[in-house]
Amino acid sequence: MLHALWVIIIGAVIGAVASMIINRDMPWGWVGNILGGLVGAWLGESVLGAWGPSVAGMALVPAIIGAIVVVLLTTWALSNLRKTR
Repeated sequence: MLHALWVIIIGAVIGAVASMIINRDMPWGWVGNILGGLVGAWLGESVLGAWGPSVAGMALVPAIIGAIVVVLLTTWALSNLRKTR
């Protein structure tokens, strides 16, 4: 139970850092940051491997890189969806 809470907190921080790096906000606030951080961590570690410092079972550098990709794709897709309406 405590590990799951720790993973959610670290996912939120990773998502927030990715949003700050590219200066775009994830939709849905902190929930979006948590989802973007967790999906980004999974994506980054799947593609780049688990290297660098690790917290809560997530390698930070690949997780942040993956979260940046997730934030970019999400904000791009939602902005295009809004334009077509």
